[in-house]
Amino acid sequence: MTDRILTSFILIFLVSCSGGSDATMMVIQSPNSPEHPIAWDTASPASVNMSETKLDAAFDYAFAEGTFTQSAVVIKDGKLIYERYRGILPGEVNAIVNTSTLDNNTLQNLFAERDSRDPTSSWSSAKSFTSFLIGIAELDGFISSIDDSAAMYITEWANDERADITIKNLLDMRSGLVPMCFDFTLQNLHECKNRTDSVSGGDIVFADNQLDGCINRSLAESGVLQPWFSDTDIYNRGDFLYSNCDTMVLGEIIYRATGQDIQTYAEQKLFSKIYINAAWWKDFVEFGQSNGNVLAYCCLDTTARDFAKFGYMLLLGGVWEDGNVSYSSYVNQIRNLDYYGLQFWKICAKPLDQNGNCPNNVFIHSTIGFDGQYIMIDFNRDIVVVRNSLYAPILNLSNERKMRIEPNNINGSNWILTLPQASGAPINTSFNASRFFDLVTQAIEQS
Repeated sequence: MTDRILTSFILIFLVSCSGGSDATMMVIQSPNSPEHPIAWDTASPASVNMSETKLDAAFDYAFAEGTFTQSAVVIKDGKLIYERYRGILPGEVNAIVNTSTLDNNTLQNLFAERDSRDPTSSWSSAKSFTSFLIGIAELDGFISSIDDSAAMYITEWANDERADITIKNLLDMRSGLVPMCFDFTLQNLHECKNRTDSVSGGDIVFADNQLDGCINRSLAESGVLQPWFSDTDIYNRGDFLYSNCDTMVLGEIIYRATGQDIQTYAEQKLFSKIYINAAWWKDFVEFGQSNGNVLAYCCLDTTARDFAKFGYMLLLGGVWEDGNVSYSSYVNQIRNLDYYGLQFWKICAKPLDQNGNCPNNVFIHSTIGFDGQYIMIDFNRDIVVVRNSLYAPILNLSNERKMRIEPNNINGSNWILTLPQASGAPINTSFNASRFFDLVTQAIEQS
């Protein structure tokens, strides 16, 4: 199996903080302080009043052929209640072979059986981690407030209208900057040309240098139709526009404010405190923050169990040390967000009804990554559910996690190969996160 365990697991994680520096310094005393698990305690479903039979059914759904699911974990009341892992299934092999350049032997070798030790990858779930690092930097005093101008750190913006962009604008994906995409002819980043190119945040993954183009972009013209925004709706500055570049800039703000890239800063300030082992990918340059620029918008590799520790930290209200909790006000902001904010999503806890509405308006909070990477948090029912798709890190250019993708040439690439779509296959997974979460919570027995 390719790179079965991260050979040098790095302590990595993200913690949160609030919009105001005074509020983030809130400390809560508790006579029964929670603890972050070094390793998960396991317990039976029955011990937390859940039906094992119904959990079996929920996981049968999540791991059905065509879902491309590698791992899923349920944490309830601070215990690991249920987990499952697998490699690729025959029908999934056929689907990828028939729609991509990957062959049967390659897929069988890359995606053999998986277990709890095998890494998964985050894609955009990493954005939530970057958000927490911004919060830590604020509490540490490296950033005075997320309401400050981003130009205090991105000085290239200081002498024009971009000086009005706040760090909070970047966190909420409301920077007003144009979305960036990769031009395969010019081999550089440029303003996206249409909604199809920009809808997933912009395909900056194909650029060797994924940072400079994100910094050097301009404000979008406001009050006009923008092809990358909508064919019918006028774009107004401050409208929500999902942008990988916005998060990439947040990573650079952390670097310039603290003097450390987000990998190093996270190792020191958070991941060691909640016992997460992980490694972040970089872009494919030798300069930048540290032998490349850390991909703040994506691409954090760790196990499903360790991703669950992130969600559990949120359930605990922050990071607990010596009876005190840090970043609690930032967690409260996340809990109160509407749809999207601070690089987190609010999603329906059940499948949408026939009118596209959320039944009973029951929502949960979640990270979301390309190809179906989820950390779902239900604060009311004390549940964390993690799901990741099949993943193999492709390290054909070097042993470093430095991204360079040569389309249709896996042998000439370093790539985050998740299934199905990161293989280049134009097929969708049959997995639905809201349905899976609903099935899991149906296993809670009524007392």
